[in-house]
Amino acid sequence: MKILVTGGAGYIGSVTVEELLKQGHEVIVYDNLSTGRLQAVAKEAEFVEGDILDTERLTKTFSENKIEAVIHLAACALVGESMENPIKYYRNNVIGSLSLLEAMVKADVKKIVFSSTCAVYGEPSKIPIEETCETKPTNPYGETKLAVERALKWFEKSYGIRYASLRYFNAAGASENYGELHEPETHLIPNVLKVALGRKSYVEVFGVDYPTPDGTCIRDYVHVMDISSAHIKALEILKERSAIFNIGCGGGYSVKEVIKTAEKITGKKINVVCSKRRAGDPPVLIASSEKIRKELDWKPQFQNLEQIIHSAWVWMKKTLEAQNAQVSASL
Repeated sequence: MKILVTGGAGYIGSVTVEELLKQGHEVIVYDNLSTGRLQAVAKEAEFVEGDILDTERLTKTFSENKIEAVIHLAACALVGESMENPIKYYRNNVIGSLSLLEAMVKADVKKIVFSSTCAVYGEPSKIPIEETCETKPTNPYGETKLAVERALKWFEKSYGIRYASLRYFNAAGASENYGELHEPETHLIPNVLKVALGRKSYVEVFGVDYPTPDGTCIRDYVHVMDISSAHIKALEILKERSAIFNIGCGGGYSVKEVIKTAEKITGKKINVVCSKRRAGDPPVLIASSEKIRKELDWKPQFQNLEQIIHSAWVWMKKTLEAQNAQVSASL
């Protein structure tokens, strides 16, 4: 298939594009590079620099490329930032997604895999979380993603666009070629590894008084390569129907467990500074992935926390060492 990947220069996007190309698909990456990196776009993919708010540019991209399906990853995705700046999240995540859907309608493209989030559930009433659980977001990030999911339902009814909405839990890890490197970085595992590499002096832990065994938040970490494989499998179901799936491993690790595992893998002491809770952070988020396992035969291949952190560690060391070498060579 010929597939447009919005946000394809980002963390999850780069790995997903890599896997799509391996399976013989043609890929057009559409990204404004606000958080993505051009170096993260595979050379075999075509790259279009553009914003999802630019409906005209999207429409032109569709008309010039005979695109058959869309994987929509472009979004603002930081819980804390969304609490401080909801305008940005509604504009980019909701209005931007409507802009993309409008361009799809004009181009008669009928398939989209949507990057959603476990944040749509808010503070869940049961663990593990199933797709049928109540959606009650506690932050604008989750609320904007849920708004797009609701829009997709009506776009299917009115325009025949089939969708697979993938509610990610915590993406982590790296492939051999692509990984997570944001500036600023807000995610736990890369920040812990930056401390191990001497790039940061400490990692900040937000809340140590949660109702969990060690007082820190518990999250379901999913390897980014497993997330990318879920996107590709989700494309298949769109031949028949729309669907919503959780993407998680069904088990959880606390912040303190992540730090302890990183210390074991890196052989480094991780300095920690404890801060107050962040607004909108639920104590526990763990997925039930039974539905996608049963309906799409998806199974996480890298669900062990040590595997996840080791892959991220290897990639980050290699990438930062290469950056240092480039800086030294330019001096």
